Amino acid sequence: MDATPQEITTLVGREVYSNNGVFVGEIEDVRLNVDAVAVTGIALGELNGDLFTGVVDDEDGVMIPYRWVRAVGDVVLINDTIERLQQPEGDADEEVAV
Repeated sequence: MDATPQEITTLVGREVYSNNGVFVGEIEDVRLNVDAVAVTGIALGELNGDLFTGVVDDEDGVMIPYRWVRAVGDVVLINDTIERLQQPEGDADEEVAV
């Protein structure tokens, strides 16, 4: 595995898929914690309408916690978004921000 540091901007434009192979969206921006020098979230646009119907409007995006990211390569793989969206309301730490 190549451990060479990458520019954070290389994430922008990459497609995001669930670990089940379902297209989720495209990275439009990243959220950073400057003090911890870490990426904390990825902002997705061009969303898969089937996944987010009734959750966000067509022109809106979502912020996915970076801890959901499983792998970064030519595409980004995340934990299954559908399961995350269907969790009970009480688990606010795992909600997708719109």
